[in-house]
Amino acid sequence: MSIKISSALRLLGLIGATMPLAGCQTFGIGGSSSQIISIDNAQVSPEAAAVIAEDLVGSLAEVVGPGTGTVVLKPDDSAFAVALEKSLRAWGYAVAIDQKVDDASAIPVAFIIDSFEGSVLARLSTATVDLGRAYALTETGATPTSPLSVLQRA
Repeated sequence: MSIKISSALRLLGLIGATMPLAGCQTFGIGGSSSQIISIDNAQVSPEAAAVIAEDLVGSLAEVVGPGTGTVVLKPDDSAFAVALEKSLRAWGYAVAIDQKVDDASAIPVAFIIDSFEGSVLARLSTATVDLGRAYALTETGATPTSPLSVLQRA
């Protein structure tokens, strides 16, 4: 088995094994938005952040539906947080930054961007779904290097 295939399989195994556990830490019992934590450890460039955010928000819109509610984010000035907010608005979502939203259609969203073996792992989480994918950073942004991982919770 080639090194690239072996690394890709290891990466997919890691994503598959950690997604269910990581989702438990992202949201409190019953999906309480008071415990949402977003982390950008990779500190990607604004160009890469825009590509990754657009890819994940497009996938989120396929699962949740475009513009179906108000997305609640914690304040963050990282390149990915800025790109995520812009992409969510472009897809028709209302975005509330660190506000309590009493609307039943509120969608608390958290993200994690981290580096792993030369790739960037990105995860977007809501109370009902986690989306994850690995990306390779390029001069013009980022390119997906793994299939989209989708974990839906009941």
